[in-house]
Amino acid sequence: MTLVKINEILEKARKEKYAVPAFDVSDYRMARCVIDACEEMNSPVILMGLPGDLKEDEFDYLSMVLVKMSKKATIPVCIHLDHATEIDIIKKAIDEGYTSVMIDASSLPLKENIKLTKEVVDYAHKFNVSVEAELGHVGDGIVGNSEASAKGESGHDNVLTDKDEMKEFINATNVDCLAVSFGTSHGVYKHEPKLELELLKELNEASNVPLVVHGGSGTPDDQMKEAIKLGITKVNIFSDLLEAFFSEMKDFLNEQNNLSLWPSVVYEKPLLKMKEVVKEKIELCGSKGKA
Repeated sequence: MTLVKINEILEKARKEKYAVPAFDVSDYRMARCVIDACEEMNSPVILMGLPGDLKEDEFDYLSMVLVKMSKKATIPVCIHLDHATEIDIIKKAIDEGYTSVMIDASSLPLKENIKLTKEVVDYAHKFNVSVEAELGHVGDGIVGNSEASAKGESGHDNVLTDKDEMKEFINATNVDCLAVSFGTSHGVYKHEPKLELELLKELNEASNVPLVVHGGSGTPDDQMKEAIKLGITKVNIFSDLLEAFFSEMKDFLNEQNNLSLWPSVVYEKPLLKMKEVVKEKIELCGSKGKA
């Protein structure tokens, strides 16, 4: 299956009222697990690379793996750069074969966000690469590999997306899809969220591009299903994969007396557990059979 741009996947999803799961993958094993699950469920998928995993040579190595695996897949696959804040890494991702990039300038004032996003859109579209941006700001739970994350310290608070600013933003930037803030948070929730679904409804009715939710991990299924009905077409997931993988690995290793184990043996059960989560998210998004 040929690699596809994100808007090709999301425009179909928006029309047919389902969402496509987007999984951050940090290495070959995660990517293989996600693609295998999506092939078994006949679901399109968005594989995402995070800047924190794409430093120096790791960028080249992971990019080569993702591109080759995606081209061999039997389902539509988009390779997407998640949460980039600098143009240089976006240009490198485009050079490496990514079909979609995200410029996250959501912490900047509106005019600066528009300016930077438009610069990225103008550049990416020359190479037939689609662009996601963020307006409003989706707050942080536990994200990345920082010391603050490990301690569970919170990051920026949520700033909900304004409908009028959104219309101005889309018209000014020509962005392909937009992450909006309506109550979700990145990482691990400290308290159960209550999504502002009426706001999401207004945003979707006013938007002429597909809308994206960040912070798909840990959001109650009933609220996420309603958000998808109201127009969300892409659901970002990372923390739920990590929780499944490392919980299973911890249990397995704690049962062993001899830790001189082949990696393939250690990874087997954690990857199966992660695969279960991928399939659950496909069912939740309604993308099963939509490839």
